[in-house]
Formats: sequence, C-alpha cells, structure tokens
Amino acid sequence: MKQNNNTKRVIKVGIVAIISLFLLYFGLNFLKGIDIFSSVKNYYGTYEEIGGLVPSAPVYIKGYKVGQVDEVKYDFTKTPAFTITVSVSADIQLPKGTEMQLFDDGLMGGKAVQFILPQQASYTNTYQDNDTLPTVVAGGLIDLLAGDMLPKITSAVNHIDSLSISLNTLINGEEIQQTLKSLKNTTNDLAHSSAQLKSLMQNKLPSLVENVDVVVRDLSTVTNNLTKTDLAKTLNSVDSVMNNLQTLTTQLNDPNGTLGLLMNDKQLYLNLSNTAASADKLLIDLKEHPKRYVHFSLFGK
Repeated sequence: MKQNNNTKRVIKVGIVAIISLFLLYFGLNFLKGIDIFSSVKNYYGTYEEIGGLVPSAPVYIKGYKVGQVDEVKYDFTKTPAFTITVSVSADIQLPKGTEMQLFDDGLMGGKAVQFILPQQASYTNTYQDNDTLPTVVAGGLIDLLAGDMLPKITSAVNHIDSLSISLNTLINGEEIQQTLKSLKNTTNDLAHSSAQLKSLMQNKLPSLVENVDVVVRDLSTVTNNLTKTDLAKTLNSVDSVMNNLQTLTTQLNDPNGTLGLLMNDKQLYLNLSNTAASADKLLIDLKEHPKRYVHFSLFGK
C-alpha cells in the first residue's frame, strides 16, 4: 500500500514537471513570437557580416512581419562566414528571384531581415523549404545620410567659406575703414557738442533765465503804467483830430469855398495849364535866343 502511494506521488511529480517544461517552452516561444501550433518553412541565407543580427529578430515582407530569425551560425574559416536560418509561415510563397535583405530596423541600430520580391513575380516557380536564398545588405541610416547629405553639406560649407572670405575682405577694405573712421570722428564731435551743451546748461542758462525774468518784470511795469495812463484824455485828442480832418474834407468838397473852387473849377485848371505852357515856351525861346531879350555891351552902344 505504501509502495503504491509512492508510485502515485512520483507520477504526479513527473506530470507536473512535463507540464512545467511545456509551459516554459511555450512561453519562451511565445515571447520570441513563434507560434508552435502553426507550421513554418525554413530558409537560409549567408552573409559576410551581419551587423549585430541576433536570433528572434523579425522577418518582414513589405513591412509585414511573416517570421523571425531562428538561428545564427558562424564559421570564420569560410566565406561568407555567417549562415542565418529564418522561419516563415508555411502559407507564404516566395517566388524565384526573391532576395533576403539585411537592413537597419529603427534608429537604435537593430538589424532585421526582409524579403525583397521580384517585380515580375511568378508563383509557378517558388522556393521550397530549407532552400538558400540570395542575400543583400541594405545601406545603414548613416550611409544613406552620408550619401544624400554629404554632397549638400560640402556645397554648403564651400558657400559659407566663400561668404566668410567675402565678409573678411569687405571688413578689411578701405571703404569700411574710412566709414569707421568717419563714425569715430562723428562720435567725438557729438561728445564734444554734448560737453559744450552741458557747460551751457550749467553756466549760461541760469543768467539767461535771470535776464528773461528781468524783462518780464519790466514788461509788467510798462503794462501797469499804460493801465494808469489817462486814456480818456488821449481819446479826446484823437476825437479832436478826427473833427479837424472832417472840417478840412468838408471845405475841400464845398464848390463855393476857396479850396473848393481851386479843387473843382475846371476853367481855372485850364488857365493854369495854359499859363504853364506859355511860360515853358518862353523859357525855351529865351534859352535859344537870349539876344532878343538881353543887350549888354562893355563900352555902351
């Protein structure tokens, strides 16, 4: 009876151990991305350098994961030295001409494998399980950047160098030096003018303000004196002058007065004009024929 119990205990331990090993195997493969319940095909590829490719690295077709790297073997006595084994879902058909490409998977530098299908794929002739496919290595991210960006960077550096030389020539040129010298002279003149203005503000301005204050006080005194002047007497004088002017104007306009006759008598104007004309003719004749009017002899007639 005791022996039967020991046997049952051993069987239970064995069953638990088997289940544990199965779960461990299933868990590890699950973590690796391997589906142990589906059939797969294995393909091989050889490389001279794998760039850090490790087992369980993904395998893609057009960006879709179809399998993983199962094993990486190396033999440095051979060329190429590395042989990798990839497992792919059994329903994936790879036509002849498909290449196994090793490429950078992400910015961190991890490596992965992808199948590059031919442009004119014919699925009547495909690779079979355990076939070895032709391999290629894609350029890394640094290589791509160097290939595309390096010529542009070189050109930019050349332009920057030319610009630096041009700027250096311009800065050291005579025109810039003359401009800087003129600017320095202008700054010195401004400093001198500022000093003179400061001296004027400190020394001359107070006396000018005092003089203006004196003038303002004098104007105030004159204004007060004008205010105290007898304006009524002044207005009376002005009124008297205006009356005299009005009387003179009235006499000039009166046709019966002396001034009125002199101003308004047309006949008197004509007589005076004729008299002036006759006098003018007499003076002219006297000047041209003085002997007609003056007889002078030193010894008499």
